[in-house]
Amino acid sequence: MTHCYYNETVEFFYNKSGKELCHHWRAKDILVVVLGLTVSIIVLLTNLLVITAIVINKRFHYPIYYLLGNLAAADLFAGIAYMFLMFHTGPRTAELSLKTWFIRQSLLDTSLTASVVNLLAIAVERHQTVFTMQLHSTMSNQRVMILISCIWITALLLGLIPSYGWHCLCDLDNCSRMAPLYSRSYLTFWALSNLFIFLVMVVVYTHIFIYVKRKMARMSKHTSFHPRYKETMINLIKTVIIILSAFVICWTPGQVVLLLDGLGCKSCNVLAVEKYFLLLAEINSVINAIVYSYRDNEMRSTFRKILCFPCYRPPKYSPASVKSSNVEQRILPQNGHSTMDSSL
Repeated sequence: MTHCYYNETVEFFYNKSGKELCHHWRAKDILVVVLGLTVSIIVLLTNLLVITAIVINKRFHYPIYYLLGNLAAADLFAGIAYMFLMFHTGPRTAELSLKTWFIRQSLLDTSLTASVVNLLAIAVERHQTVFTMQLHSTMSNQRVMILISCIWITALLLGLIPSYGWHCLCDLDNCSRMAPLYSRSYLTFWALSNLFIFLVMVVVYTHIFIYVKRKMARMSKHTSFHPRYKETMINLIKTVIIILSAFVICWTPGQVVLLLDGLGCKSCNVLAVEKYFLLLAEINSVINAIVYSYRDNEMRSTFRKILCFPCYRPPKYSPASVKSSNVEQRILPQNGHSTMDSSL
């Protein structure tokens, strides 16, 4: 008969898995908490700014910006979850009940999963709009809301599964080292799921990159190739490169370490780097706001209005600027659709 250890302490499982649980604050613990809280505060402020901008500016009431807003909400949630972790880590971990420990981990898993799945949704949406050379997707608001609901349902399911059975409280031999109450099989499943999403994103953005590069090469041969269109394409290529680089750098190390722990690699010193790789993944929540929002001219203008509301003055009427704006609106690629006016 299987024996379960529901009445044991968190320290019991940490000792069984071989993960050190220190009862006093070390310099390393203080450094991790200070860095973690700093990153969390930046994540909260930047993503709250993005959400506010999307809500107050009616020009952002389109599918891509709804997805960006949802990404900001997921990253905001990740900042809250990571801050909760910082207040319940180090020597305080030993004081946690099993329920509180599972809540701490579930918050992280749910928020990070929502962020990753949302990034995939944005990649697919950008792929669709780039290949049809449209600024905004033709997706209806209802479909966007359904998509956003599916993102959060998926995130909640993956985040809550360990709390409702996929743990090692009844199978100590299957406990992981990085998350001593989690089953190694769950860590393997979670890591492989995320790595698969990463692979899909890399394929999608690589396809966008190749398409845009070839499109520029073809269009540059025509005398009607407008400089503004070339600038838009170059900005798009830059954005794709930044997205892929940031995503791979921030997420891949942590997922690889999780996978190694899930597979039971005894010679891999995963505990030495786990907290720093988790912090690196959290930093991606800041980069998301910068890459997807701050590179948009209209978004930056809205940020200035929000941050400097008392001193903001609308630009004076300028015939030259109106003329320039009209010229930009007339720039059309070969298929007749208007070009994108941002680097998203």
